[in-house]
Amino acid sequence: MELWDILDQSGNRTGRKMVRGQRRLLSGEYHLVVHIWPFDKNGQLLIQRRANTRKLMPNEWAATGGSAVSGEDSITAAMRELHEELGIETTPNEFLFARRLKRKNSFLDVWFVKVDVDICSLKLQKEEVSEVRWIGGNQLKYLVKQGRYHNYGREYFELVTNSLNKFKTEGSTL
Repeated sequence: MELWDILDQSGNRTGRKMVRGQRRLLSGEYHLVVHIWPFDKNGQLLIQRRANTRKLMPNEWAATGGSAVSGEDSITAAMRELHEELGIETTPNEFLFARRLKRKNSFLDVWFVKVDVDICSLKLQKEEVSEVRWIGGNQLKYLVKQGRYHNYGREYFELVTNSLNKFKTEGSTL
């Protein structure tokens, strides 16, 4: 059972909680979601294919991430999801915050983290992830255009592309 904090329209905890999947969030209610974009020293992005047994987006290439559980802040949720899904251990200071996007019933925090790992050494959470691969930013655009990567929307992918480019230019911060 996964318990979520219900947030208000400003992203603040309301004190109310809900069990994931037991009801729909009402208008004006939100929960926190995190996406993590691991990248390497060459600016390659580590992407993952969701397991074909998933209810939502089965077998689709998609961002690493998920919902924060009750009591978690954004960075803690990002660290947990990265470790659960890919087996990558990190510390908070390794993450670079790109931006918070407000969605229909969620606040989506987009994070980047520099990792130089061999994908053969990753411990994939089989219930969530079936495959991983390193790709460049142009390859990501191509996969989205071809419908082979989950389309989170134009604003989202502009954020990802611009943030990655900014990181490569500045070298350490987004």
